[in-house]
Amino acid sequence: MRHRLRNAVINVVPVFGFTLSFAVTHRLAVALALALAAGAAVCVYRAARREPVWGALGALGLVCVAGALAAGTGQATSFFLPSLMLHTVMAVVSAVMLLLGWPPMGVVVGLITKEGTGWRRCRVRRRAFTRGNLVVFAGNLKMLAIQIPLFLSGRTVALGAVDVLGPIVIALSALLGWRVYRRVLGGHRCGRHDRMTVVADPAIRREPLPGRHGRGRGARFADATACSGEVHLEGPAGEHLIPPAAHRPVHRAPDAPTPAVE
Repeated sequence: MRHRLRNAVINVVPVFGFTLSFAVTHRLAVALALALAAGAAVCVYRAARREPVWGALGALGLVCVAGALAAGTGQATSFFLPSLMLHTVMAVVSAVMLLLGWPPMGVVVGLITKEGTGWRRCRVRRRAFTRGNLVVFAGNLKMLAIQIPLFLSGRTVALGAVDVLGPIVIALSALLGWRVYRRVLGGHRCGRHDRMTVVADPAIRREPLPGRHGRGRGARFADATACSGEVHLEGPAGEHLIPPAAHRPVHRAPDAPTPAVE
């Protein structure tokens, strides 16, 4: 989290340079030149530290697009239009994914941990990701509620100050959302809750499984209760299979001979 927060601070250096120079000089050309120079300096800094420069290049590309919009319209507030549009798209996508039962936080965590979409098979984790993502969504909406009135009123310096603080607010809301996720999750631990194909051993003793009748021929699989870790083996006719290790015969030592009684 500290590493990502540091990267977020570095990426907003061009926006900070644009806002500060425009607040001092009130000249759009000077502010754009300083913003582009700051973006190039961030790229050189990361390359010198042998860090991935993709984030810095993306930020520099965003600054170039914002500068082109501001130069084309002659309005300094147009410099913040790409950031405003990005936050709007993020809010809309998050709302749609939350309604569909795919919280973006769960998708991102699944990609980072290489779990994929396995978290969706657990109702507890799905609910925890949804509640944690609501915190991030609320932070995004709060940013939009502040940025849109400032953009419409043409307050460039105030809009720049809010835009500089935007990544920090998003990072803090993501941290708070993760805390909410951990609190909702509590001590819950998911077991093996997926169905795994197995082959029934002929040496396994078969017993009828109460309440279940024939599943059809060839239906040999392990049926596990979601998030409980229990696995019940069933045979072709739905009978309960007990592994051989569960009913091995117990070898007892022969009884000692009884002494003869005269």
